[in-house]
Amino acid sequence: MEIRQSPAAACRLSSAGHDHVVEDGVRIMPTVPEVEETSVSVVAGCIEPGIGLRGQEELENRIPMDEEVGGRAPRNSLASCDFSSTNKVTVESDVAGAMNGRAGRSRQAQADSRYRTNIGQNIPVRVRPRSWDSGSRAAKTKSTRGSSSSPIPDGSRTFLDAESTPWMDREELKSCSPIDAVTWEATSVQCTGQEVVHSPYQYQGGVASLPRPVLNGGLRNGDVSADSEEEEEITYRRVCISGGPTGATADLEEAAGILMQALCMRKDYMERSCQEFCSTTGRVLDESAEKGSDSRSRSSMSSTTSRSSAPPPPLPEPPQFDRIDVPTTDLTNVYGTPVLRNGVVFLENPETNGEMQHLNQPEWDVFLEDFNALLALSVHGPVKSFAFRRLSYLGLRYDMHGLLNEGLEVAASKRCPHRDFYNVRKVDTHVHAASCMNHKHLLRFMKKRAREDSDTPVCLGADGKPMTLGEVFTSLNLTPHHLSVDMLDVHADRNTFHRFDKFNLKYNPVGQSRLREIFLKSDNYIEGKFFAQLMHEVIEDLEESKYQMAEPRVSIYGRSGDEWRKLARWAVQFKMASANVRWLIQVPRLYNVYRAKGQVKNFQEILDNIFMPLFEATLNPQKHPDIFKFLTEVAGFDSVDDESKAEGAHLTKDTPSPDQWTSDANPPYAYYLYYMYANITALNNLRKELGYNTFSLRPHCGEAGPVHHLAAAFLLATNISHGLLLRKVPALQYLYYLAQIGVAMSPLSNNSLFLDYHRSPLPEFRARGLSVSISTDDPLMFHFTKEPLIEEYSIAAQVWKLSSADMAELARNSVLMSGFPHKVKQHWLGAHYEKEGVDGNDIRCTNLPDIRVLYRYETLLEELNSLCDALPSDASSQHNAT
Repeated sequence: MEIRQSPAAACRLSSAGHDHVVEDGVRIMPTVPEVEETSVSVVAGCIEPGIGLRGQEELENRIPMDEEVGGRAPRNSLASCDFSSTNKVTVESDVAGAMNGRAGRSRQAQADSRYRTNIGQNIPVRVRPRSWDSGSRAAKTKSTRGSSSSPIPDGSRTFLDAESTPWMDREELKSCSPIDAVTWEATSVQCTGQEVVHSPYQYQGGVASLPRPVLNGGLRNGDVSADSEEEEEITYRRVCISGGPTGATADLEEAAGILMQALCMRKDYMERSCQEFCSTTGRVLDESAEKGSDSRSRSSMSSTTSRSSAPPPPLPEPPQFDRIDVPTTDLTNVYGTPVLRNGVVFLENPETNGEMQHLNQPEWDVFLEDFNALLALSVHGPVKSFAFRRLSYLGLRYDMHGLLNEGLEVAASKRCPHRDFYNVRKVDTHVHAASCMNHKHLLRFMKKRAREDSDTPVCLGADGKPMTLGEVFTSLNLTPHHLSVDMLDVHADRNTFHRFDKFNLKYNPVGQSRLREIFLKSDNYIEGKFFAQLMHEVIEDLEESKYQMAEPRVSIYGRSGDEWRKLARWAVQFKMASANVRWLIQVPRLYNVYRAKGQVKNFQEILDNIFMPLFEATLNPQKHPDIFKFLTEVAGFDSVDDESKAEGAHLTKDTPSPDQWTSDANPPYAYYLYYMYANITALNNLRKELGYNTFSLRPHCGEAGPVHHLAAAFLLATNISHGLLLRKVPALQYLYYLAQIGVAMSPLSNNSLFLDYHRSPLPEFRARGLSVSISTDDPLMFHFTKEPLIEEYSIAAQVWKLSSADMAELARNSVLMSGFPHKVKQHWLGAHYEKEGVDGNDIRCTNLPDIRVLYRYETLLEELNSLCDALPSDASSQHNAT
């Protein structure tokens, strides 16, 4: 294992001569005596000037000469190099001059020197001048290239134009002569035995060299265009693996082939349904398929970024339902009439004799085959062992990254003006609308309504007559004055642990379902008026904070075809659109309850009630104008219920289709998910062709119950909520990492229901590189403050000692996995947030250091490349066919 220091290297060379050249008052071309060969000694990733082993102890007492070089980088981010010739010319040599080794070193570098270990050997490098000190002598001018010159003031330091100052190799160095004092910059290398290991660095003339770093990311002197692209070199200490056998074992080849096939399957499902797939993983898969087994090579990665310094685009206008124009054209005559066959919507065109138009949905048999393959993968011995080792390595590698680079990340965050944790955008990617307020907020709202609307009819009594809110409170022996948060009893406690049934009862204030219907439902006697007012107060709090967003879930049960009309009418009538909110539709898995009550006859009726109104509103908006408007603010669909419930039926080719599922038993989780996915795929393909927004599938998954839920979600879902069970299935956890599937985790919710806080896998997932975010789930049950999302972050930061970069990374992940529009994300994250690596990060918007982004990107790419390298020929052929 080798530890790499930052590639820039500086050394101060003193001599009795004064020959130099000044061009345009900026650049000095120094000359130094003839040296046969210049070499650098790599010592534990920290290259020190002018000292050998005997001078090692002197490092601790050296005084830093300058805090910053060229206005670019602090000295603690620069390595130094020991220039000596290969023919034993030492630092005291008359040829080399009086190299006293007093290079500028920050106290951080002095501290780092205590942890040096010799890991390299002397290898040739190239050098160039970086800055010049005139000292106390008069600066003389001498042109070596025919350029005019001007005197330099005494005691000044002139910084060279790094863009125009060339690198000098050994031959060019021979023609130079000494000057007063020059700060040099050298390239650094990594060398192992006779071979230079693979790395993202440049190789020139057989010598591995690192390009000079450009730190801080700001505009340099001479930059005039704010929107011009500039190259930046992101430097940090890397941990690499080198040496050892290069051949792949049989188990490794088998595991790599299976994992690559699984990634290809997910890529196909995401592309079919117009959902997002990780661009880096997708690119590697495409390149592997194009190159084939005979010409496989690693996907390139670079630590150099070229991006615009222009500010992010402006934020679009806040959404308003009143401004949405509803199309008047009925497209059913063009595309056909939507019909539901075997649980999936098709378009029936009467002009083609009733022929069904297929909307890219996968067949049930194909999904079942892929699903069973994933289940087999999760228990496959070589895959489990390989995934476990790689995940362990990723965690340890991140720990080493933190030890080596935490100071650099903190310094980068401090250099970023204005931004900090409080004013970077963060999205609550998993929160239920009926419980998105804390219990004190609900109590205060209920008291206010009881005082101001006591004479308002709010429900029907047992005799069928309307009851006012005052009469409801009287019938429950309640008075607004005596209400308290303890009396509401909506907060989860120790009695809800592993008792989902008791947890669901907490939605009923004072244990009364009637109060839940009045205050927390959109479909009731008052058409959801109180619920809308309560939601507006929550949205106003979000808008006031400016930097907090939410994606609340509202329910569509599928019991009636009129549910969509009522929900959309509630949203449009009470103007529930906001720049800080995007809505998700949650579908409870309660078929067995509806069947027992006689509300549905088979499972297909639920699918019909959920999806048919959406197709009708898409093809003929005038028929359902409110639904058409509301869908513009809907980001996706969620599948919710208690995952710990036993599933009696197993999926086979003989499993009944939805129109034939008439038993009282509830269908399995994967059955629900497949038919939701199939219809979302058909709807997305239709809406994409018409230029409308599309939807994602983001179910609750992996909170409890069997682990095969995670396999179904891997194939069908954009991202998931909870994901706790990934800690028990290393093969699936590794696949979730490689595919960068978003996992919205709620540690406080899990602490009250299924897993104690200190056992939460969130810090482990985050360290290994999974795309995780922090969410609240149910603030009504788990939180106490006005800002529940900040409460989640603050507790996590205290318990797990998260740094500012950790918090910024979690916040950025939440925005990336959210369903907010592309232009909004551009304003929040930067104009090029979709690009890979550091090109997609704008620290001015995210406060996330480029070092962290580059580390994540390089690590993911190395994992994907290692799989490609291990693919056997036959597996590669199968992968290409897939």
